[in-house]
Amino acid sequence: MTAADFRRIALSLAGAEEGSHMGAVDFRVGGRIFATLASVEEGYGNLMITPEMQAAFIDDAPEIFVPIKGGWGRMGMTHIVLAKANADVLEGALRAAWKLRVEKNAQASPKKRTRPKRAQ
Repeated sequence: MTAADFRRIALSLAGAEEGSHMGAVDFRVGGRIFATLASVEEGYGNLMITPEMQAAFIDDAPEIFVPIKGGWGRMGMTHIVLAKANADVLEGALRAAWKLRVEKNAQASPKKRTRPKRAQ
């Protein structure tokens, strides 16, 4: 897979948009990042997932998924080795990161509260 494949698949997800963060291409849903191409020159796409999801991905395919070094990786940020991923793996990983972001966005949205009307 290539960066172009990563971009195409990321943008095929409902509500996904391409943006830029600190000079790197990113992909957002609801204005929040779920994946980037910040490490594309090293052959990676990046996924914003949970540490638990990261561990499962690495257990299933350690040659394809690598934690990003440092604190970002400990928080679940994960490289996907584009040259070693096939279309199904790349799409599944991007969809997982997208779905996680959609769910987090829904939890973070302020719910409209109705205040009881004051008696006059």
